[in-house]
Amino acid sequence: MEQERKREREGEAEEERRQENTETEGKSEVRFDSFTPTMAEQKLEELCYLTAQSLTSMKTSDHFRVIKLLGEGSYGRVMLAVHRKKGTPMALKFFPRGSTSLLSFLREYNLSLSFCTHPSLSRALGIFFSTPSHYVFAQQAGLYGDLFDVIVPEVGMEEDRVQSVVSQLSGAISHLHSLGFVHRDIKPENIFLCDQACRWVKLGDFGLTRAQGTQIRAVWYQSPFCVPEVEVAKKKKVASLKHRDSKTGEGKEEENEEDMWISVEPSIDSWALGILIYCMLTGCFPWNESTADDLDYRKYKEWFDRETDKEGQKSDSRQVESIETKLRGNRGGALSSQQRSRLSRRGKSPGANRISPHFSVFSQVARSLFKELLNPDPDVRARSEEIPGYLGMPWLVKTEKEEKRRAEEAEAEAKKVQEAGCIGEKKEREGRGER
Repeated sequence: MEQERKREREGEAEEERRQENTETEGKSEVRFDSFTPTMAEQKLEELCYLTAQSLTSMKTSDHFRVIKLLGEGSYGRVMLAVHRKKGTPMALKFFPRGSTSLLSFLREYNLSLSFCTHPSLSRALGIFFSTPSHYVFAQQAGLYGDLFDVIVPEVGMEEDRVQSVVSQLSGAISHLHSLGFVHRDIKPENIFLCDQACRWVKLGDFGLTRAQGTQIRAVWYQSPFCVPEVEVAKKKKVASLKHRDSKTGEGKEEENEEDMWISVEPSIDSWALGILIYCMLTGCFPWNESTADDLDYRKYKEWFDRETDKEGQKSDSRQVESIETKLRGNRGGALSSQQRSRLSRRGKSPGANRISPHFSVFSQVARSLFKELLNPDPDVRARSEEIPGYLGMPWLVKTEKEEKRRAEEAEAEAKKVQEAGCIGEKKEREGRGER
């Protein structure tokens, strides 16, 4: 998982650099009039304009006592600090001015302050300033680390804790989506713990968050969190590298012309949630990358396609019955054998009941959830608000068997008690008869 973490950071850095170039291309100074996809985005634009005028410069040590490093990434670093006058613990997020535009800093600050009102979204505290080397804002501190720290490699987490975390995150992400924003960076390192038992977690780091419908360059990086719809970008990237190797210094303009653009949609967060749930339950990732080059992903895709074909076959069977019913109602005959064959041929393939090896440990309920969240087609991928319908039921086969065993024991015990009560009543009736 450490190697995966490193690859994700490298991918994030590349995506942030390219996105930054896209947003500031052709501008000599920061502008605040370029975002209009939603009302929330327009409000965020206004807040960025106002806070840019009130950004103050000060020395961090004059107002805060920095205690320790909480985390770091391509964006900068987060430090645990205490306010010198109030004694309030908080997290200070430092953004290097050399690699962070003022607009990017103010976007994340204002989004976290004004829109992250859900209890499971990390919120800014209204403190923001600059130093000669960094932009800084204060946010709620996750004093118990992040989710990455409690996922045991190759083991995972207890299922009840997993469902508790998923319940909170689904609500937080649904709230963000309802405002018109997509997080785009859901992973264990960005989920902060407010207690050791994960009864309260917060999703943070909104540096990649964008308004729904925003067009961005599709940047592929090797990670299971990278959605399969950008696989085309990988192929173009590989082709571009080969072209540059063959003709050094040429092809850069051609690469820019062939850039692939995608729309920011909630389906991006849905995919990340599916990968996260798998990681929490097993302590590992289902595959290294979501492309046809990855054997594990190909096996999953084959299983997914078989399951989809089976569902299509059932639908076709219902269609056959429906057509025959209408024919009878119109005094027509039943369908011919050739007509039946054409309607029901789809979906019949060898091994249709085989389960992808990486998903064999999950119950039918969990597999259904994964099929919804990890649907290769983003247009029909499930939304986060659909997740609560899968909570409260066992997600692991071993949990399902244990619950079944307990239910059988409880039923047997209840039967014994009932039989004992019947015997007691019989003896009591016999005793009354004797008297």
